[in-house]
Amino acid sequence: MIDRTGLAEFLRRRREALQPEDVGLPRGRRRRTAGLRREEVAALCHMSTDYYARLERERGPHPSAQMMASIAQGLHLSLDERDHLFRLAGHQPPPRGTGGDHVSPGLLRILDRLTDTPAEIVTELGETLRQTPLGVALTGDAARHTGPARSVGYRWFTDPTTRDLYPPEDHDRLSRVYASQLRQVVTLRGPGSRAAHLAERALADSDELRRLWDEHEVGRRHPPEHTKRFLHPQVGALELHCQTLLDPQQAHLLLVYTAVPGSESYEKLQLLAVVGAHAPA
Repeated sequence: MIDRTGLAEFLRRRREALQPEDVGLPRGRRRRTAGLRREEVAALCHMSTDYYARLERERGPHPSAQMMASIAQGLHLSLDERDHLFRLAGHQPPPRGTGGDHVSPGLLRILDRLTDTPAEIVTELGETLRQTPLGVALTGDAARHTGPARSVGYRWFTDPTTRDLYPPEDHDRLSRVYASQLRQVVTLRGPGSRAAHLAERALADSDELRRLWDEHEVGRRHPPEHTKRFLHPQVGALELHCQTLLDPQQAHLLLVYTAVPGSESYEKLQLLAVVGAHAPA
């Protein structure tokens, strides 16, 4: 059963505890609100201001579990806070562990500060959960995909357009990397896991993956220093270094792409920041 009063009070307290800079928003000059405004939280949670305001006023329909997940992420809640929010709304909290999509507040705080850098948060299956604006400009809106296509490894073997962003001479190596990484996650998580189901689907859809799967390769990685080469449709070839930060509790990875200062790729990243900001939605 929903606890409307408890839910409203918890939402207000969490909103008032957050500052704009905590969630990557500008503070502005004449700010008098304690914490975030309702419209700012609503935007972070991908819902209307009216809907969110009604929750804080103990009104409106019973919010769905999906809506609670959006609010928990928008308010940068910890796992304990997320579970508390779900229970206040009358829902069973999602299971914890490596299959979850809830990004930790720590990773979100780091991502929110990478305003001038391509970066993304991904699951161990290569599902993009969040991207910086320059990350979207570099690789496209990877978080828009649904179903098995959320995984870049699945898209690599089933959607030929996925490979357009990478030089043709790298395709064979990347195929082996994705096959190797998927096999390792399947072995780690075991039969019946999300990884195992994804592998079954991908193997059914790709002759190339079946061939590589039979080779049982593991440990395939990107080149030294995790260099990644891109072939961007607007700025051309880019060579970027990928630094990784792991959240072991959720098995989420924060990937940050940088270029050597003064290099051609560095200049192209600066250009991409401008081009991406003015690209049509």
